[in-house]
Amino acid sequence: MVLTKNTILITGGSSGLGLEMAKMFLQLGNKVIVCSRSPDKLKFTKNKLPEVITFQCDISVEAEQERLASWVELYHPDLTVLINNAAIVNRTHFITDNESCNKLSGEIATNLIAPIHLIKLLYPVLIKNNNAAILNITSGLIYTPRSIYPFYNATKSALHAFTQVLRYQLQHEPIKIIEVMFPVVDTPWHKGNAPKSSISVEKAVSEMIRGIEHNKSEIKVGAVKLLSYLSRIAPKFAFKK
Repeated sequence: MVLTKNTILITGGSSGLGLEMAKMFLQLGNKVIVCSRSPDKLKFTKNKLPEVITFQCDISVEAEQERLASWVELYHPDLTVLINNAAIVNRTHFITDNESCNKLSGEIATNLIAPIHLIKLLYPVLIKNNNAAILNITSGLIYTPRSIYPFYNATKSALHAFTQVLRYQLQHEPIKIIEVMFPVVDTPWHKGNAPKSSISVEKAVSEMIRGIEHNKSEIKVGAVKLLSYLSRIAPKFAFKK
């Protein structure tokens, strides 16, 4: 994947990792589109990165996915890269939380169904352009789940499996299928209580960029490399940690 002169769509691009991706890809000479369901966050993003193009939508809703895809096809038919970054998470106890199944539906819709639907909807646009690529953002938790995230682990593991199959099915097509597995990153997601082991968004996205430069299909950022190894040789220890 060439890192310059692309048109890149980043879901969930108005804060955290998505915002840092937008910043770095702009610096590399790309046209960047970010979408978010929050008008306030999009306004903040536009103020911080005036060159960015914004689009407000809730990707967990099928009609909104279709509206985004139609808008891209009409106004940005030169789209070359889709980055499925948007995700939500709930810290919950599955049995004792009376709302756990509602939270499950929300996470599946945003973290799994939305990226799959967007790939299906935008593939006809992407494949027409040179240097086409799809980046699915997952997590080191695909190797060892974290006990406070009963659904997030599962949705990211499912997206990991889907990405592997998609890469195989499209291996003869002129499009790159990349998975980026992030460790704990210090983002607003943690609401000011990021674990001590977290890394900065700048470091995380820089490692992602280096992985793309080295033409990697699976990019394991930071401690994810160690976690993937531990999950094979000492799974109980990895889960405990």
